[in-house]
Amino acid sequence: MSEATAQLLKQRFSPERLGAYQAAVGGDIDQAVKLYEWNAAVSGAFWITLGHVEVLIRNAMHQRLTRWSTRAYQEPRWYLDPGRILDDRRHQQIAKAREQATRDGRQETPGRVVAELTFGFWPFLLTSSYDRSLWPQFRDAWPSRNLRRDVHQPLAELHDLRNRIGHHEPIYNRPLKDLHTKALDLACWTCPDTGAWIAARCQVPTILQTRPWTVRASHAPQQRRAPYRPARPSPRRS
Repeated sequence: MSEATAQLLKQRFSPERLGAYQAAVGGDIDQAVKLYEWNAAVSGAFWITLGHVEVLIRNAMHQRLTRWSTRAYQEPRWYLDPGRILDDRRHQQIAKAREQATRDGRQETPGRVVAELTFGFWPFLLTSSYDRSLWPQFRDAWPSRNLRRDVHQPLAELHDLRNRIGHHEPIYNRPLKDLHTKALDLACWTCPDTGAWIAARCQVPTILQTRPWTVRASHAPQQRRAPYRPARPSPRRS
């Protein structure tokens, strides 16, 4: 890449944005652009995997909430909050989701409402505020996890990562190998077979092997011969 092209990109993407990458590689503008490209590539790979994990998690939680609300209140639409358990902020998020689910005259269905709820809605249902009310309903969604925080903590971290990616922020300086492991662990805790399907299609390990050198690293990252494989439960047998 020519110096002129690199400087043009710095101006078009903004000196403040690309300057952070330039500082990370010791001031070399060409290496900064390469790091910027790599950040975009690994962000794209994570976006796909996080999308699969989000849908899997929210559907598992939706199923448990539906079953519980039907049994306890004879109302399968748990998001109507018949037991008055959810806080005001969750009510606002649900109201917005219901509005979006019925735009253009569409009929409201639970599936459409759930699809409109943001990723951030779900980790909040796993906070300590709902230790006694909702966590007992969710426990069988992750039978290998006894503690609420074992699920909430990684899910909250993945939500933060997804937000950074959505706003085109740097993630090269985040613990990406660890976050990749947490994403697949959450998937496999929820459904081992689906988790294995997600893992087999995830391109994050391959891209992580090509991570550019940065100043904070004592040396350029070593290349792995094989893709990174996190420990996962074996798929269920039929």
